[in-house]
Amino acid sequence: MTNSITPVLSVQDVRKHFTLHLRSGQALPVLHGVSLDVRAGECVALVGASGQGKSTLIKCLYGSYGVDSGRILFAGEQPGSEPLDLAQAQPQQVLALRRRELAYVSQFLRALPRVGALDVVAERLLQADPELQSGRADEARWRAAQQAARAQVAELFARLNLPQAIWDLPPATFSGGEQQRVNIARGFVQPARLLLLDEPTASLDAMNRRVVIDMIAAAKAAGSAIVGIFHDEEVREAVATRCVSLPAAAQPERSPV
Repeated sequence: MTNSITPVLSVQDVRKHFTLHLRSGQALPVLHGVSLDVRAGECVALVGASGQGKSTLIKCLYGSYGVDSGRILFAGEQPGSEPLDLAQAQPQQVLALRRRELAYVSQFLRALPRVGALDVVAERLLQADPELQSGRADEARWRAAQQAARAQVAELFARLNLPQAIWDLPPATFSGGEQQRVNIARGFVQPARLLLLDEPTASLDAMNRRVVIDMIAAAKAAGSAIVGIFHDEEVREAVATRCVSLPAAAQPERSPV
């Protein structure tokens, strides 16, 4: 396990802009020199006005967005190993991290159509199993792993108060709150060294918000480093170790013709 003194995540002077091609190439600065460290067992809450770049930063940390400059250092799992700069990492490296060490609960669930909710979440456990991913596992090993994964997901669904009658149905047929609970289960089912949360409780009622607060507390206790966006002040106060405000970006500039 990474030494708690060494940050699991070190964001160093990250800058990001979007080019508005339908606005004559106008440059829209979003992240303006963001720096922060997150250690094992910490939950850092990103705060600031809407449009400040909080969700954009989360997507940069997950590798969905590239950055203009700066470094995003993800510490190696073994003591003394070199960190991986996610800002420069190859897609294969990022995908490998997502299987076991990097998890993300987004605002909206994205899942394959016609795949039941149990299997949507169980897939993450199967992807994290090195033997299964190596291609060496036989059919019996696959069946046993699938059964074990589905059983583990069922326990998590029950904890999140997801009705058992819909567990095998595609999440596209669910309500917003039900979809979000599937999304939360997918993010938490496999322990991750870095957990990214973008408004995880926005669509939940008070009872299920309390469940998610407890799950975040358990992840912190297990040593996960967490970066999250929590507009609900009660949730933020319950889970955040500290809050970080993002630097304000400059005003948009029009690219020279």
